[in-house]
Amino acid sequence: MLSFLMLNCLFYFTKKLDCALIYGVQIIIGDNRMERTFIAIKPDGVKRGFIGKILQRFEDKSYKIVALKMLNVSMEQAKEHYAEHEGKPFYKSLIEYITSGPVVAMVLEGENVIAGSRHIMGKTNPDEADVGTIRGDFAQVKEYNIVHGSDCKESAEREIAIYFNENEMCENYKTMLELVMEH
Repeated sequence: MLSFLMLNCLFYFTKKLDCALIYGVQIIIGDNRMERTFIAIKPDGVKRGFIGKILQRFEDKSYKIVALKMLNVSMEQAKEHYAEHEGKPFYKSLIEYITSGPVVAMVLEGENVIAGSRHIMGKTNPDEADVGTIRGDFAQVKEYNIVHGSDCKESAEREIAIYFNENEMCENYKTMLELVMEH
């Protein structure tokens, strides 16, 4: 277990503590901030042929893909996925959209992967997404914004359970980043 030091210093790092303190803000290094998130390449991303380009963005960041599959989202999965939007004017169109064609569902693992993958995807509205993000580069309208990513740890856990079971997780390998960080 880590011991946390409260230091108000410009920069302090020690391998023994496995953390860094920058201006009094603790940044955890190593396996201590490992998270998982759910990402889906939506039907428009699949139909437009962006699967490889999108996967490449996450791999370039050295996020570990621990589960990956292409599927047709069932009505049951769609309703469970978008349950928090039930009753809203756009709910029906969300369900129709996500079931309109195949999606590529994946589970990514890495340090701060939830926030990091959302940064890679860009803002939900492509008109507001930065150039260089998936939505900024590939999406044209908010209703067809190419990808979905969990917005928090609780959503990630819920969404992963909708699309994957535990025996579909491939955890028994190390990425090049993990190998490099071991030494």
